[in-house]
Amino acid sequence: MNALTYDGTAMTVRQLRRVRNNPGLAILSQLMPINMLLFFGYVFGSALAMPGREYRSFLVPGLLVATAAGGVMTGMFQAAQDTHRGVMDRFRTMPVSRAAVPLGQVAADLVVTAVGTVPLLLVGLAVGWRVEGSAPAVLGAVGLLLLFRLACTWVGVFLGLLTRSEEAAGQLGASTFLLPLLSDAYIPTDNLAGWLRTLAEWNPISAVTTALRTLFGNAPVPEGAAWPVAHPVAGSLAWCAVLTTVFAPLAVRRYTHGER
Repeated sequence: MNALTYDGTAMTVRQLRRVRNNPGLAILSQLMPINMLLFFGYVFGSALAMPGREYRSFLVPGLLVATAAGGVMTGMFQAAQDTHRGVMDRFRTMPVSRAAVPLGQVAADLVVTAVGTVPLLLVGLAVGWRVEGSAPAVLGAVGLLLLFRLACTWVGVFLGLLTRSEEAAGQLGASTFLLPLLSDAYIPTDNLAGWLRTLAEWNPISAVTTALRTLFGNAPVPEGAAWPVAHPVAGSLAWCAVLTTVFAPLAVRRYTHGER
């Protein structure tokens, strides 16, 4: 076992223990999308040109992706908290692989997300959402969702190391709530104004949401959509590759050099 694997595993366990010691935060983060599903599904569904159950089937993939995009906020806050409290400085004095610390945070977040997605799926099934795609397509949808969470968490870790402040990270992280609103996670983009539809469809959340709806068999690809939404699986993979390729090295570099 090389140093990165050994140290990365140790850091992942450390982050999982951190979640175990603060279960209230984990529970609240999982209750939020369930509450949104119940509220949006029964309030917005009656206001849109979709019957209630049809809208809830449309909404569940969007909420899954919006929750995955929350990796930006979670990664940012945890990295900023460790930096602000001097934990990162202590890690730098130890003989630990430089990539292991941010990698451990990302890996632990992925485990927590995978487990925490189950309650949302169960509530979705209870309110009428159904999986109509094939087994390979469904597995691909789950893999794509976790890949997107991975990419978003790398973005958050870098921003958290950059801000170095719990307060700043909390305020900046809260603003990420707007990202799903500027996508097709909650409403179709067909009737949006031209420039707004283009903006929404080039949002990575839209590509991943459309990919999940297609793979789950919940909705077809919208007509006349921008390239990432017109080719949702390829667009999602491209967005995940770009975000990870850019922000993972930046996060490791920022951790390695600290304030420099």
